[in-house]
Amino acid sequence: MRKIVIAIDGYSACGKSSTAKKVAEILGYSYIDSGAMYRAVTLFFLENHITLTNDKEVAKALQNIDIDFRTSRRSAHNSDTYLNGLNVEREIRKMEISNSVSQVSSIKSVRGAMVNQQRKLGRKKAVVMDGRDIGTVVFPDAELKVFMLADVNIRAERRQQELFERKEVISFNRIVKNLKMRDEIDTSRTESPLRQALDAVVVNTTFMTLEEQVDEVVNLALNKILA
Repeated sequence: MRKIVIAIDGYSACGKSSTAKKVAEILGYSYIDSGAMYRAVTLFFLENHITLTNDKEVAKALQNIDIDFRTSRRSAHNSDTYLNGLNVEREIRKMEISNSVSQVSSIKSVRGAMVNQQRKLGRKKAVVMDGRDIGTVVFPDAELKVFMLADVNIRAERRQQELFERKEVISFNRIVKNLKMRDEIDTSRTESPLRQALDAVVVNTTFMTLEEQVDEVVNLALNKILA
């Protein structure tokens, strides 16, 4: 059975990561959360007070960042993000990081460094990777490209629930504002903007359950794998 690369792109909180994790588990593929990589870089920059407009400072900081994924203690099918040897999975999901990650990920040197790492992680195929530019920049030749979207209010509800489960209470309006801000930055940035690949399959998750999203992508993948 041939191995493929599954690239899932789309807007924040539309179900990309949750779907990608489940799809990888079902297919026995590796899952790579590219968004977690940018969040880890953002965490490092904030903790070390890196000036985002200072190219030399940013370049030096990137040399001191090592990101990898390790099997989670919570589940053998999930992975946690490690920054310089420390588990930062909880820290990178906080609202403080969400408020800054789009700005950090728009920096050319940051994107270049992360894209190189992502390509290395996916070169053996049998991988599901989600993000903003996976099907357009990281793996333009991916056998399956999916572009996910959803109504912003539905996305805000999902993000609010996700944060609540991590014991972080954020107002609905603040989350909507954050999502709209990230959408604007992600789609208008010069470096690898969020856009739908011409050969991507669009999946609107507004009225879909997670199980329905997973089934949709698994079926698309099997059609490619068994073709």
